[in-house]
Amino acid sequence: MLKTLPPFMSADLLWVLAAMGHGDQLALVDRNYPAHATAMATRSGKLVQLPGTDVTSALQGILQLLPLDTFIASPLAHMDPVDQPGVRLPVHHEALAICEAAEGREVGMEAIGRFAFYAAARNAFALVHTTEDRPYGCFLLTKGVVFAD
Repeated sequence: MLKTLPPFMSADLLWVLAAMGHGDQLALVDRNYPAHATAMATRSGKLVQLPGTDVTSALQGILQLLPLDTFIASPLAHMDPVDQPGVRLPVHHEALAICEAAEGREVGMEAIGRFAFYAAARNAFALVHTTEDRPYGCFLLTKGVVFAD
């Protein structure tokens, strides 16, 4: 165990966050997402399981270490609900608020249709599988740059 890290932060997740470069994406998904099948197709082939962790807790912990991209309009994307396209669900609003608090700025968030999200997640650097029980609690985070002080 290391100091100041969230309790769910594993060595595998630390490796993923450190190995990602500027512009790489991380897929952060709920319990219903086909995580194993998707992870095999990601660039690193890496799947990190976070049992007992919801997506918003995972997001808060990840954003303690991972900067979001400032060079693109929407460094955060979420899966668009199939039955309510264009509607932001509470889990989406919560994720956006967490990102904006962590970044100290407004963060753009776009909706991606279900199958387009699956395709985008296959292109992600890695996949983090939570046990979030709310449907459509699936996100893509684009890593930004850490600037020298």
